[in-house]
Amino acid sequence: MVEGESGILAISPDPERPLYEPSKRRLTWPNGAVATTYSADEPERLRGPQHDAAWCDELGAWRYAEAWDMLMLGMRLGADPRTVVTTTPRPAKLIRDLVRDPICVVTRGSSYENRGNLAPAFFDQIIRKYEGTRLGRQELDAELLEDTPGALWSHGSIEASRLRSAPQMTRVVVAIDPAVTSGEEADETGIVVAGKDQNGHGYVLADISGRYPPTEWARLAITAYATHRADRIVAEVNNGGDMVGATLRMVDPNVAFTAVRASRGKVVRAEPVAALYQQGRVHHIGTFPQLEDQMTNFTSDIDRAAAGYSPDRVDALVGVHRIVG
Repeated sequence: MVEGESGILAISPDPERPLYEPSKRRLTWPNGAVATTYSADEPERLRGPQHDAAWCDELGAWRYAEAWDMLMLGMRLGADPRTVVTTTPRPAKLIRDLVRDPICVVTRGSSYENRGNLAPAFFDQIIRKYEGTRLGRQELDAELLEDTPGALWSHGSIEASRLRSAPQMTRVVVAIDPAVTSGEEADETGIVVAGKDQNGHGYVLADISGRYPPTEWARLAITAYATHRADRIVAEVNNGGDMVGATLRMVDPNVAFTAVRASRGKVVRAEPVAALYQQGRVHHIGTFPQLEDQMTNFTSDIDRAAAGYSPDRVDALVGVHRIVG
């Protein structure tokens, strides 16, 4: 927003370019206007400050809805305080509520309209891959998609059990669904952290999935193992075989690791976990937009080619609850 290629500093003409002081999280314009930057991961920082204008980027990916609430409580300066939101239209509750608000003006722009500012390779590769898929409709065409018919999870069931913080855990596990290749065209490696409490309820604590080379996903998984004081790392080894355990032990030879071989299909393994969500026995601590997108698009007849991605985050989630549940 500030230092990016299309950020405030890059697009401001010299006479109007603000002074940016990162250590103070502050921009000051020559006319005396002052802006302060905040992280949506720190809602409490917004408790108290007052503003007459705000710009919120990627609201659909904010982990804590409280950050929006705190901001709104501080929008009380000037005659007509305004907020502008720029975001991918993920169907999070906050986004759905805003779109339906009669005082909210919605403007949509597709990636095609922004073609002049994007690399040709983006259209040659990414557009061709995702065009016509549900993911493409959201990410490229700026459509706000509701629940997928027949999906094992719904936004409502996830939202109803969402919590800000977790109780004391009796067991914590890091689950990995490793990709067998790496690079821009490779599947993601699913890495999800979850725990359970003394009442048998499950809690999703982190989703750090992404496209990584093997040593990188191993390092990230072991960092999560240490950060969350996990009892064990579990990984599906149907594709990676012994390579998965060997890669983890290259990073930390003493890590507690269990290899799991999936003997049933993805949907069969996912159905019992989805049932736990419907019973209100699994809670997300904060928001995990990309994981939740995959969950709410995961159907009994999911077609990877039609979807435009492999549901590796869901696979990792299912792996966690097989051990924790």
